[in-house]
Amino acid sequence: MHELPVVSAVKESESKIKKPSWLRVKLPTGENYKHVRGLVDTHKLHTICESGNCPNMGECWGAGTATFMILGNVCTRSCGFCAVATGRPEPVDWDEPQRVAEAIYLMKVKHAVITSVDRDELKDGGSTIWHNTIKAVKLLNPDTTLETLIPDFKGYKDQIQAIIDAAPEVVSHNIETVERLTKRVRIQAKYWRSMEVLRTLKEGGMRVKSGIMLGLGEKKEEVIRTLEDLRDNGVDVVTIGQYLQPTKKHLPVDRFVHPDEFAEYREAGYNLGIDYVESGPLVRSSYHSEKHVIPGYGKAAWEQEKLNMVL
Repeated sequence: MHELPVVSAVKESESKIKKPSWLRVKLPTGENYKHVRGLVDTHKLHTICESGNCPNMGECWGAGTATFMILGNVCTRSCGFCAVATGRPEPVDWDEPQRVAEAIYLMKVKHAVITSVDRDELKDGGSTIWHNTIKAVKLLNPDTTLETLIPDFKGYKDQIQAIIDAAPEVVSHNIETVERLTKRVRIQAKYWRSMEVLRTLKEGGMRVKSGIMLGLGEKKEEVIRTLEDLRDNGVDVVTIGQYLQPTKKHLPVDRFVHPDEFAEYREAGYNLGIDYVESGPLVRSSYHSEKHVIPGYGKAAWEQEKLNMVL
């Protein structure tokens, strides 16, 4: 799955580093949250927000945003940061696109994010289900904006083209970490192959997004270099968040990055010309994603913040 792990299952007493205060969050509340929560329970819907116990779930559901995972919950890859099970997935459910579209309709979602496991065993990498899901969602929910957080499809351009042809508002593919750490963090992935996927999406006319995790041993200059590479390959939106270890079997946290350092990367990203930079300890791929569809929104907000500081 291509989404940051959101809540560590490792007890602080078992971890080498104590979790800092800025990573502690309040439980989700609010009428909109309760409404969506009720629909999820009643209709047995599956959202990454809920299964991952995301710290931003209340805020996102309150804003009418939810994230769904397609193509099952067993991945053919074994990334060192991700808690999704690795193994032989179940057969493709060809009715899934319609069920996802109906779930979004029932939940009255204003902005949906769809992600998936990797399905490397499939000849089409799962791209047909991806295409059909996007089309079904758009048909049943014409007023809902859509972000697709896709795998790399091993770089096969015909499979990437299936996403482009379905025309979601945003297409995201996470680079996850810096080039030096990619082999350890994303065992079956390749840094430059992912960059090429992003470039292909941009050349296909998509609004393109990617995400980075911090706290895995990267250096500041490597993060800046990654931001430069993302910009050079046409990425419009970048999210930067703190890595949290899902279980003791996963990669340990090297350090908890201070919010001030996240602010530095946000500033650097905008100075490099990236259109929208979301950077903070609790930022996840789909955090504020309803705003990421709007060209110029992030940069305008950043420029206004700078103006307010001067005034």
